[in-house]
Amino acid sequence: MNMPAQAPGSAAEPDGLEDRLQRFATIWSRAVFPVTATSLTRPEIERHLLPLARDLSDALHGRPFDPAPAHRVGAALVAAHCTDPDALSRSLGVVDSYLVLYCGGDGEPEELRARCARLQHALAAGFAQALRERTLAEQEAIARSALVARTFAEQALHATEARFRAVFEGAALGIGIADLDGNVLEVNGALTRMFGGLEHHVRGRKVSEWVHPEDAPHVWKLYGELVRGERDDFRVEKAFYRGDGTVLWTNLTVSLLRDPDGVPQYQLALMEDTTERRLLNLRLRYEATHDALTGLPNRTLFFERLDKVLSSGDGTRFGLCYLDLDGFKAINDSLGHAAGDRLLVEVADRLQSVATRPGEMVARLGGDEFVALTTGTDTEQQADELAHRILGALATPVRLDGRELTVRGSVGIVEGPAGERGPAEVLRSADITMYRAKAAGGNRFERADPEADARAITRHGLTTALPAALDRGEFFIEYQPLVHLGDGSVHGAEALVRWCHPQHGVLGPDRFIPLAEHTGLIVPLGRWVLQEAVRQARFWNRSHADGGPLRINVNLSPTQLHHPNLVADTVDVLERSGLDPGALCLEVTESALIGADEDLLKPLRQLADMGVDIALDDFGTGYSNLANLRRLPVSVLKLDRSFTQSMQQHPIDPVDLKIVEGIVSLAHSLELAVTVEGVETGAQAEQLRELGCDTAQGWYYARPGAPDRIHSLVLADAV
Repeated sequence: MNMPAQAPGSAAEPDGLEDRLQRFATIWSRAVFPVTATSLTRPEIERHLLPLARDLSDALHGRPFDPAPAHRVGAALVAAHCTDPDALSRSLGVVDSYLVLYCGGDGEPEELRARCARLQHALAAGFAQALRERTLAEQEAIARSALVARTFAEQALHATEARFRAVFEGAALGIGIADLDGNVLEVNGALTRMFGGLEHHVRGRKVSEWVHPEDAPHVWKLYGELVRGERDDFRVEKAFYRGDGTVLWTNLTVSLLRDPDGVPQYQLALMEDTTERRLLNLRLRYEATHDALTGLPNRTLFFERLDKVLSSGDGTRFGLCYLDLDGFKAINDSLGHAAGDRLLVEVADRLQSVATRPGEMVARLGGDEFVALTTGTDTEQQADELAHRILGALATPVRLDGRELTVRGSVGIVEGPAGERGPAEVLRSADITMYRAKAAGGNRFERADPEADARAITRHGLTTALPAALDRGEFFIEYQPLVHLGDGSVHGAEALVRWCHPQHGVLGPDRFIPLAEHTGLIVPLGRWVLQEAVRQARFWNRSHADGGPLRINVNLSPTQLHHPNLVADTVDVLERSGLDPGALCLEVTESALIGADEDLLKPLRQLADMGVDIALDDFGTGYSNLANLRRLPVSVLKLDRSFTQSMQQHPIDPVDLKIVEGIVSLAHSLELAVTVEGVETGAQAEQLRELGCDTAQGWYYARPGAPDRIHSLVLADAV
């Protein structure tokens, strides 16, 4: 029994691999020993099988995968006289059951099983070819010694053919033999069962009759090369029609069998039935690309379709409608998520019923967000019509659990030629546009506007940059003086925060304060402004000890008003700086205090009791509930600049004068000081002084600027 000597273990092999290979070889030897005609003992056979087991293990993990070693293993079994009818069947059974188990490691199970199947194919092909070659050799030897050993030769030939027949019929793979003209000569039982169990549907047919519409273009090219002797084998995935019209999917390996002189004689086909595996893969693909709730295509499949449309270079145009349901969260919160899911299913059905024209599709991106795509030559009109159909489909109320729900939606439309933008950019523009439609009241659609997109992207960029900007010290404060209208002296200053953005330059508070409010960063930013402004006011007052204390006005946002640490933070800042509480004025907008309850007013009362002034900012822009002033802990009214704008006109509207005069009179009767914003001319200042206003600020006196400008103005007053 001539077999390769055992290869020594390699230090590079994974821990335990040699032990697993030894166990595999042990199982293999026990399987084939009873049917092996040899004088060797079972342990000796085991030692001979160990290197073959190592070859199979290496081939299982080879990169790239090559089944050729298994072909050689099959030939080695024949060379080692393991040629009994059961030897190959038992070997294939051991490889099928134990190769992946002992040698698979942590590889992908499905890939390893597929490779294992291919190794079995190769092993069987190698065994068959070697056995046939051995048979031919034996026949030649028999012929040469026919005169002296005819009887022995005939028996040996019969035994060889019996063994080959046993392998052929007992294999788990489908096996077929055809001549070079494509006539099917022999098929085994496994292949017959694959084609429905009727042998006449397979035997006697020509290979060329098995053309299938889904054959890859290279399949028959490879077949032609094989029968011409230009290649020895090929492997493809191929479909066949069964007798009943159903489709059989296979992994097909076709090998060329040559005679001892190398002349092609037959073709051997090995087939593995992969139909169930393919159906499973198709099912998994469907589940991966469709929404489980509504059955619509999901984000993954929609992006594939959109990418295909946008990457086409044939002049195609596209229109995309991005839909978000208005008030869907309220339905989930009030009726529960189960009701919300049923509503989404109904919406999906309605969208599918209206997006039925050629080139249209609907998908669910997630939550209550849907998207509809249309393609064609006039997609501007098509997209508008599709949006109208979508909103029209939602107009009919939906009945859920005995309730009739009105469904509304906001739609953002993006339309244009393919090839200019990618899927992510198109979806982002549609999303931004949809939110513009929602902000405009909902139940409508808006078209994409590049300028609006740019503003939204800039807002998003500013929002994400805000936290780091505070840490990097990109914020600074400018101060606008507050002036006594009586004598024109500087009474104090209002602190106005600015952002020195690395790309956008200096930004005013209107660009980033709403963003800070939305993100919650307004609390740490507001504390920083308070600290800096109070520190600066303390410096001014130390430098201006001869005059009265300069006051510093700091704005409080609605979020800061609701923050539980407002009073504690303010006290801490004042104590650390040493500034007298009476030199600090906190400005609160009138709209923030409309309908304020005692819980909201309590911290303001505490600050007022400490001596901190509270100013009601932008007075006159809200409901202007004058009677409500009596219960608010404010000491200053700041009239909005809208009251002063009319005073720039000549003649001045007497009604406006009466309104301001009445507000000033009422404020003074409530012991409130009056500050006016937006003073830009001397005539305005004089008119406001005559009306009894106490202090003013505006460009007439000074624009907001660096703190040293306030210091210079104070020194000028002193002179």
